[in-house]
Amino acid sequence: MKEYRTETDTMGKVTVISTALYGAQTQRAVDNFTISKDPMPWSFIEAVLHIKLAAAKTNGELGLLTQEQSIRIATAVDLILERKPLHQFPVTVFQTGSGTSTNMNVNEVIAKISSQPEATISPNDHVNLCQSSNDVIPSAMQLSTAVKTSSQLIPALKRLIENIEIFANNNSAVIKTGRTHLMDALPIKLIDECKGWSCQIAECIERFETSLPRLMRLPLGGTAVGSGVNCHPQFATITIATLKKQFELNFSQSISTFKGLSSLDSVVEHMSHLKTCAICISKIANDLRLMNSGPHNGFGEIQLPALQPGSSIMPAKINPVIPEAVLMATAKVIGNETTMNIAGLGGNFQLNTMLPLAATIILESIELLTGCADSLGEKAIKRATVNKEKLSTTLRLNPILVTSLAPYIGYNKAAKIAKVAEKEQRPILEVAIEMTDMSKKTLRHLLDPQVLADGGFVESK
Repeated sequence: MKEYRTETDTMGKVTVISTALYGAQTQRAVDNFTISKDPMPWSFIEAVLHIKLAAAKTNGELGLLTQEQSIRIATAVDLILERKPLHQFPVTVFQTGSGTSTNMNVNEVIAKISSQPEATISPNDHVNLCQSSNDVIPSAMQLSTAVKTSSQLIPALKRLIENIEIFANNNSAVIKTGRTHLMDALPIKLIDECKGWSCQIAECIERFETSLPRLMRLPLGGTAVGSGVNCHPQFATITIATLKKQFELNFSQSISTFKGLSSLDSVVEHMSHLKTCAICISKIANDLRLMNSGPHNGFGEIQLPALQPGSSIMPAKINPVIPEAVLMATAKVIGNETTMNIAGLGGNFQLNTMLPLAATIILESIELLTGCADSLGEKAIKRATVNKEKLSTTLRLNPILVTSLAPYIGYNKAAKIAKVAEKEQRPILEVAIEMTDMSKKTLRHLLDPQVLADGGFVESK
C-alpha cells in the first residue's frame, strides 16, 4: 500500500505520495496535465538546476540569502545532478505554456532536500529568489540547447566528417559513373563525391556556430514581464557569469529581456539549422542506400556492413538498416521544425506560451542528429567497402563518355556513337574508332575516365 502526506499551497491542501520530494504545485500539475505522460527532457531539467545553483550562489553573494541557505540550496542541486532522480520530475511537456509547473517542480524538490526541521527552505521565497518561471524557462531552453549543440552535436558532426574523409582517402583512386536524375552521367572521382558530403556537414557546423551567439543571450533578470521586478540589479550579471564559467560558453544577458521572454526567434533560427542539417544527413544516407542497392540488380557500387537479417521470409537478404534508421530520425527532425515554427507563433505581448514544447522538440532534434551522425559514420560509412570491379566495368560501357568528343566531332555525331555503343553494349572507345577518323591515341586520351573526372579539356582546333 502506498502512503501519502498532505501538502498545502495557496489554493489549499493536496495529497502527495509520501516518497515524493516535490510538493503541492507539482502534484496539481501531475493531476491536471494528463494529455501525455512524457516528462520534460532530463537535459532541460539539468539546465534549470544549473540556473538554480548559480542563482543560489549569487543570492548568497548579494546577501539576499544567508550563507547557510545558499549552501543548502547549492548542496541540494549538486546532489540532484549527481543522482538524477528522474521520477521526481514528472510534469509532462503539455502543461502550462510558461513552464511554471516545471519551474516549481524543480524549486520544490530542491527545497525539500535543502530543508531541515530547524530551518525551512521555501520553493518560492528562497530557491526562486530574483527569478520567475517566465525568465528561467526560456533561459534553460537556450542554455541546454547551446550546451548540447556545442558539446554533443558539433563534435558528432566533426566525427562524421572524419569518417567520410577516411573512407574517401582509402578509395582515392576510384573513378565511378556520376549520376544526374538517377541516370548515368559523366565520370567522377569517389573522393570528390565524398568531399561533397563532408562539405555539406562542415557548412552545417558553420550555421550552428553563427546562431549560437544569439542563442546564448539569456533573458535571466527579466522576471515576470521583462521589467525585472523583484530582481536585484546585479543578479543577472553575476548569475550569467557563473553559468559562463561553468559551461565555458559565452553566455550573456539578452539585449532586451522583453524580447527574450516573449520571442522564440533565436530558438526558431537554430531549429531551422537543425532542419537543414537533417536534410544534409538525409542526402548522404540516401546516396549510400542507392549506392548499396542490389547487389546484383541495383547500382551495387558499395557494400554496407551486414548488421542483421533483412527479411523474415527471404533468407540471406540484407538491408541498409542504418541509412533507413537515419532517414526516419531526420524525418522526425524535419517535422519538428514545423512544430517549432508554430511554437514561435505563441508569443503574445510579454510571454511566449509554448515554451515547454519548444524546449522538448529542439533538444530531441539535437539528440537525434547527434545519433544520426555517429551511426551513419561509425556503422555505415566507416565499414563500407567499394565494388571496384563493378564500377570499372560499368564505366567502360557508359555511353556518356562520348561527351568529351562533342567539341571535336559535333553533338549529333557524338550522339550517334553513343546510341550504337548502347545498342550493341560495346565500349565507347571501340565504336568511336570505327565511326571517326580520329587517332586511337587521341580517342583513348579523350575518353579516359580519369581525364574526364579531372574536369576534361578541350584543345584548340
